[in-house]
Amino acid sequence: MVSLTVEAEGHLRELIAHYEAHDRLEAARNLLAALTEAQERIAANPGAGLPAPRPYPDLKKPGRLWLKAGRYWVAYCQNPLVITGVFYEMADIPGRI
Repeated sequence: MVSLTVEAEGHLRELIAHYEAHDRLEAARNLLAALTEAQERIAANPGAGLPAPRPYPDLKKPGRLWLKAGRYWVAYCQNPLVITGVFYEMADIPGRI
């Protein structure tokens, strides 16, 4: 599996805490399923990501790729292969990076 940076783990914890606080346990399960999907896709083909999330082309940065898994955008680096961010699709991603 592709590991997460400390920052990405923080994103994940914040999202899960938000869902739990609002009694949205199914949303938390869907988040974890999307993360697993993203990890599998990244491991299978690390170069297949996009240079930036489609709604935010200005987030293009050398060495960082993005993919959409479920309702989440996942940022990752190829060297080392690690997930650097997990964002809900409707979040203000530029304001959270």
